Amino acid sequence: MFELIGGYFASTGFAAITWHMLVMWAIIAVLMYLAVYKKFEPLLLVPIAFGAFLANLPTIGVVSGYESGHQGLAIGEGSGLFDFLYLGIKHELFPPLIFLGVGALTDFGPLIANPRMLLLGAAANVGVLLTFLVAAIWFTTGEAASIAIIGGADGPTSIFTASRLAPHLIGPIAVAAYTYMALVPVIQPPIMRALTTHDERRIRMRSLRSVGRLERMIFSLSVALLVILLVPAAAPLVGMLMLGNFMRECGVVERLLKCSQQELINIVTIFLGVAVGITMRGQSIYHPETGEMVVQGFLDPATLKIIGIGVVAFAASTASGVLMAKLMNVIWRNNLINPLIGSAGVSAVPMAARVSQSEGLKYDPSNHLLMHAMGPNVAGVIGSAVVAGYFLSTLS
Repeated sequence: MFELIGGYFASTGFAAITWHMLVMWAIIAVLMYLAVYKKFEPLLLVPIAFGAFLANLPTIGVVSGYESGHQGLAIGEGSGLFDFLYLGIKHELFPPLIFLGVGALTDFGPLIANPRMLLLGAAANVGVLLTFLVAAIWFTTGEAASIAIIGGADGPTSIFTASRLAPHLIGPIAVAAYTYMALVPVIQPPIMRALTTHDERRIRMRSLRSVGRLERMIFSLSVALLVILLVPAAAPLVGMLMLGNFMRECGVVERLLKCSQQELINIVTIFLGVAVGITMRGQSIYHPETGEMVVQGFLDPATLKIIGIGVVAFAASTASGVLMAKLMNVIWRNNLINPLIGSAGVSAVPMAARVSQSEGLKYDPSNHLLMHAMGPNVAGVIGSAVVAGYFLSTLS
């Protein structure tokens, strides 16, 4: 009787539970709490956390390739459901599709009306480059480049870069990127206040001019042309971003625009989230034949370094944007910029712009900075894609 019960217990998942799984369940609970109760990037944290939950359960037919150490290297007999979904990351499909939806949802008008905002988007990516130099002390150049992109607060670009330069780090990098994106209202304000004076926070900017449809369409085509000629490796991201924006501005493909803004981006977000979450295993996984690390365990000490470097990267990018705005005020004394919008140079659209708006209203309730902040915000999206393309072209 006891042998029968023992044999049954051994055939269940209870016998396969490890302490790594228990610790990961606690981490996943924190992510769920942030997503559900704090509403920090719930559209992505929920599928990521649930994917991680499945990854840390003794499942059958779900993540078979990960369990055997192949992680999508060979799809065939024995492969699980998420081995197939992971191909969307491995073959760099999901991030460009996310960018298509982002382009369809984004208004580039504020940037076109005030092209100086490109400098703020570029300045925010200085933090990415500085972080790369710091991360290279402990990691390989490919890993350091992937970690540095976290500073741009651009989840899809972080995943896109890591999928080619450091696929074994996709889980920690993606979770760090999206967590810091969600924590923009918490991380950025203290930095913004520390680097600006009371009078600077009350600066009122000139009203933006109206931007016509033709200008907007020309901008989409021009950015795609220029960026792809300069950094061909950025073509998948920038090309899809500008395709989505061109569909938004041309006014003749309403059905395609609606699909890109809603159904497509929602479906891809689910698949991207769970595919990333499935890489969040507690223990590291190694290829059974080569011994090469396929997935870095989330409880590996190196993961803590990534999390720590990530927050430094994000803080550096925020500070770089604010300081660039202050420098621009020295150069253009007759057309001042409120330095609070410099922090919006990171790619967290539109959350970073909303933080600039909310901070500005604290010091002048009638000073609305949202549209001004959208300029550097969307410039940061383009900038992070360019930096990622540069890393890919030089380090691949």
